[in-house]
Amino acid sequence: MKLTSQSFADGERIPREFAFCVPAVDGHVRLGNNLNPQLEWPSAPAGTRSFALICHDPDVPSKGDDVNQEGKVVPATLARVDFFHWVLADLPADLREIPAGSFSNEVTPGGKPGPDAPYGKHGINDYTAWFAGDDAMRGDYHGYDGPCPPWNDELVHRYVFTLYALDIDGCVPEGRFGGTELRNAIAGHILAEAKLTGTYTLNPAAAD
Repeated sequence: MKLTSQSFADGERIPREFAFCVPAVDGHVRLGNNLNPQLEWPSAPAGTRSFALICHDPDVPSKGDDVNQEGKVVPATLARVDFFHWVLADLPADLREIPAGSFSNEVTPGGKPGPDAPYGKHGINDYTAWFAGDDAMRGDYHGYDGPCPPWNDELVHRYVFTLYALDIDGCVPEGRFGGTELRNAIAGHILAEAKLTGTYTLNPAAAD
């Protein structure tokens, strides 16, 4: 099983139209178009009964003290943790493509509704916790929300899209679920998986 995209090639920079934040002349960043990228997989293993899709950034700073702070940088040597950008369960077994912009086409303050999705069921992504203290933005962020790494991070972030072919019809965890809960739910049911990785930065120094 192979996962590809017409939006970007494996290992290449993710275009800005698929990002939650883009560079700005004033204030470092502004909100982007936040389209989900196009994804496709031409085949799946025999016995596939559903798919799950997870996009995560493994390069998020483990400490936020210096994040987006004037006169400071987030060093590339800082330990990193996962940040989930898209958690999607119960995609039908005959699905072979997700068109660009079909699951997200803007930034939605407070998050897009869920768990119902155009196909399958959405979990919450980690912008839910990130915006928990922001009165204007807090809420449950279901579905896809794209890259917005710290603008002062020395590290170019990676965004890993992983498609799982499963031997079960449904795997939605009970109640509100995120990336960790979905990973736990599909453990032992994975027939195959395929990955596609894009990169993104808002730091002009790192972009060079």
